[in-house]
Amino acid sequence: TMTTSQNSPPKYLQEDLSEECKKILSTLPKEKGWMESTIYNYQGFWSSSRAIQGVIACQQQFQAQDSDIILVTSPKSGTVWLKSLLFALVNRNNHPIFEKDHPLLLKNPHDLVLFLELDLYADDQVPDFSSFTSPRLLATHVPFASLPKSVKNSRTKLVYLCRNPRDTFISMWNFANNLRLDNHKDINSIEEMFDHFCKGVSLYGPFWNQVLDYWKESIENPDKVFFLMYEEIKKQPKIQLKRLAEFLECPFSIEEENCGVVDEILRMCSFENLRNLEVNTHGKMSAGVANKNFFRRGEVGDWKNYFTVEMNDKLNHIIEQKFQGSGLKFSYI
Repeated sequence: TMTTSQNSPPKYLQEDLSEECKKILSTLPKEKGWMESTIYNYQGFWSSSRAIQGVIACQQQFQAQDSDIILVTSPKSGTVWLKSLLFALVNRNNHPIFEKDHPLLLKNPHDLVLFLELDLYADDQVPDFSSFTSPRLLATHVPFASLPKSVKNSRTKLVYLCRNPRDTFISMWNFANNLRLDNHKDINSIEEMFDHFCKGVSLYGPFWNQVLDYWKESIENPDKVFFLMYEEIKKQPKIQLKRLAEFLECPFSIEEENCGVVDEILRMCSFENLRNLEVNTHGKMSAGVANKNFFRRGEVGDWKNYFTVEMNDKLNHIIEQKFQGSGLKFSYI
């Protein structure tokens, strides 16, 4: 006989909600979800009930430290890649990049840089930060306005990563369908989810709201918010990694550059290298997602394999309207 634990859905699809959270959810606008059956609009962004409970707990309890570094992404913008780069960069004294058993070779980047709302504060946990070394590396998908107050009121640094909306959409749609399939459910058609995305109903979306808010903050507070584009890291990995190191106040020394530290970080954190590690081909995350689901293609321009001319025109029109006058331009190739 099968035990119930094998039958029960993985953690990321479970709704283990407090009464307080259920009350809040019952008042929120809702729509059909990407992976889950329903997503809710909380403080102007769309998310799952589990994530919203985590966001609320984090907003109430998280005490930021001035030395904290929080990586923020729109989902499916290259989060795993940036987590690995940040981890390697910030920990290069206690985990030299050439060491044989570097944590990045043994663990998925998601297990080394935990999400506030999806890991640390999820499922009514009280996180224990005592084992964290300083600077604490953390991650979130939450829009700027919904970050815990202590993050905004401290000298915590935010590194924001975004990716062009066409590739972000395709990656999100594929990812969500893989997780649905893993649980013997149907998949969502690209037309239906594209409509959803264009209406702003995407995970932690509307996409444009999240991107614009962090973009504006990075211009107003360049010491606090560092804005990165996936396509720019792809094009100029070395330049962007060095900019990131400067922002985080741990620049590379001439000796490090000459010894190939910068090159080795980029090689070790490359998509190809991470994807082929044993932990990422066979491992699973604590919430039940198979690590391999985080490594699909990792390239710029995959949207061309999916988009129709109509889809392209429709999204271009929306993006043009939303980003008009912001100075922010996306690259699609």
